[in-house]
Amino acid sequence: MAKTNRINNNDLTFKQRLSSLKNLPEFFKLVWKSGPGKTLTSFILRIVRSAMPVALLYVGKLIIDQVTLLYYHRPGGDQHRLWELVIIEFALAILTDGLNRMINLMDSLLGDLFSNYTSMQIMRHAATLDLDQFEDSVFYDKLERARQQTLGRTIMLSQVMSQVQDVISMAFLVAGVIAFNPWLILLLLIAIIPSFLGESYFNSQNYALTRSQTPERRELDYLRYLGASDETAKEVKIFGLSDFVINRFKTLSDKFYTDNSKLAVKRSSWGTFFSVLGSIGYYVAYGYIIYQTINGMITVGTLTFLAGSFRQLSTLMESMLTRFTTVSQGAIYLNDFLEFFEIKPKISLADKPLPFPKPIKQGFTFENVGFQYHGSESWANRNLNFTLAPGEKLALVGENGAGKTTLVKLLARLYDPTEGRILLDGVDLKEYAIGELRLNLGIIFQDYLRYQMTLSQNIAVGNISEADNETLIKKAARNSLADVLAEKFPDRYQQWLGRRFNEGVELSGGEWQKVALARAYMKDAQVLILDEPTAALDARAEYEVFQRFAELTKGKSAVLISHRFSTARLADRILVLDKGEILEVGSHRELLAKNGRYAELFNLQAKGYQ
Repeated sequence: MAKTNRINNNDLTFKQRLSSLKNLPEFFKLVWKSGPGKTLTSFILRIVRSAMPVALLYVGKLIIDQVTLLYYHRPGGDQHRLWELVIIEFALAILTDGLNRMINLMDSLLGDLFSNYTSMQIMRHAATLDLDQFEDSVFYDKLERARQQTLGRTIMLSQVMSQVQDVISMAFLVAGVIAFNPWLILLLLIAIIPSFLGESYFNSQNYALTRSQTPERRELDYLRYLGASDETAKEVKIFGLSDFVINRFKTLSDKFYTDNSKLAVKRSSWGTFFSVLGSIGYYVAYGYIIYQTINGMITVGTLTFLAGSFRQLSTLMESMLTRFTTVSQGAIYLNDFLEFFEIKPKISLADKPLPFPKPIKQGFTFENVGFQYHGSESWANRNLNFTLAPGEKLALVGENGAGKTTLVKLLARLYDPTEGRILLDGVDLKEYAIGELRLNLGIIFQDYLRYQMTLSQNIAVGNISEADNETLIKKAARNSLADVLAEKFPDRYQQWLGRRFNEGVELSGGEWQKVALARAYMKDAQVLILDEPTAALDARAEYEVFQRFAELTKGKSAVLISHRFSTARLADRILVLDKGEILEVGSHRELLAKNGRYAELFNLQAKGYQ
C-alpha cells in the first residue's frame, strides 16, 4: 500500500503534487483487478490512437506538396499518387473516429467496473474494523472521503490514460518538429509554462478548500435527509423543524457557495491572462514558419505540417500540463482512499484461535474489566467482576448511561477491554475464533436495524448463511410471534417491509421488534442477549414473548437488558449498574430485601402502575 502524506489545509506545493503521483501504481493495480481484459484493450487502443495525429499531418503535408507540384507543373507531381494519399488520409480519419469511440466505450465500462470494485473493497475493509472506530468522527470523515473516491474515478481513469496517449503522440510530433526546427519546441515550452503553474496553484487551492469542508458537507447531506425523508417527516412536522433545518442548510450552502465562487472567479481571471500568453507564443512561432515558407526555406506542405504539428503540440502540451495538475490533484485525493485501507482494527485475532466450546462448561468470567471510549476521559465500564454461568439468566438493570449496552458489547467482543480480561471456560476471550464466538451469541440490540428488505430477509440477517432455509426462518418467526405478521401479508414472507421501495409495508414499533427478535432465534446460540427486547410491545405481547423466551432458553445462558422490572425479575440474578460499575448483585427477592438502588427503582416503577 502506498504511503500517504498527511495533508493540511495549506497550499499544496509542486513537490507534494509530484509525490502524490506515487499513488498511481496502486491506482492502476486496482484498475487492473477490476477489469484486466478491458484495461489491456484500452491501453492498446490508446497506443494506436496516439500515432494518428502525426500520421494525418504527414499525409496532409504530402498531399499539399503534390497539389503544389501539380499546380505549378513541376517535376515529381503525380496525380495518381495524390489520390492514393487522399484515400489514405480518409482511411486514417475513419480509423481515428472509430478508435475514439472504442476508447470512450472502454473507459466508460472500465470506470463502472472500477467504481463497483472499489466500493466492494471499502465495504470488505470496513467489515474488518472495530465498532468503536465507527463511533469516531475523525474515522468517519476518512470513510466518507474514501466513499467519495469510488465515484467519479471514471474521469481520473480516462485522464491518466489520456495522459499516456498524449505523451506518445507528442513524442511523434516533437520528432517531426525537431527535424525541421528545434527552437520551436523551446518557444512552445515558454508559452505554456505560465498556464501550467496557474492551473497547479488553483487546483491546490481547490483541494485544500474541499478537504476543509468535509465535516460540514456531511452535515449538509444529513440536513438534506432530515428535511425530506419518510423517516423524519413525522417529527419535522410535529416539532415545526422545517424552517430550522432549511435555515441551517441555507447557512452552510451559502458559505460553500461564497468560498467556491471566490476561488472560481480568481481561477477564471488568471486563466484568461495565461491563455493570452499562450496564444502570443503560438502566433510568434506561426509567424516564423510563414516567414521561412515565403523565403523558400521550406515547402508549403512543410508549412502546413509544422503549423499543424505546432498547433497540436501546443494543444497537447497545454492539455497535458493542465491535466497533470488535475491528475496529481486526483492522485492527492487518492490519499483519502488509500489512507482508509491503512486503518487497521484494534481488536487483534489469535494466531491459532481456539474453537468455541460446545457446550460451555464454566461460563463467562469478567475479571476487573474496564472500558474507555477513544478520546473520552470517563470510563464507560470499570471494575466489572462477575460470572455468567452456563444456563443462567442474567439481567442488567440501571439508568440510561449506566454502561449496560457497553458491557454486552464487551461480551460479544465488539470491543476489547481497556483493562482487565474476560474469560470463557477459564480461557481469555481473545484466544477464541471471533467468528465462532459471535455465531454462538444470539444478540439483538435496542437500536436494531429495520432493513428495507423482505420479511424473510429481515429475519434471515440473524444468521445470513441460512438465508435460503425457509423452515428455519419460519421457526424463528413462530418463536418470536412474528409469524402472525406473515399471515396478514399477501406475499407472506416475501412481503417487502418499509416504505423505501414499491409495495413496501411499514410496521409498527412492536411488529418490528418481533421481527428483530426472530433474528436472535435464527442461530442455535448458546447465549441469547436481548437489549430492551420488549420495549415496543404491549403488556399482552410482552407476556407471550417472555413465556416463549423462557421455554426457548432452557439450558442456555441469557443476558437481558431492561428497564421493565417485570422482565428483570424473571432472571436468576440481577446486576445493578451505576456509572459503569456494579452497584448490587442478587436475585429479585434478595435485592428487594437489601432495600438499595434496585428496590428504590422497583418501587418508583411500581407506583406508576398503582
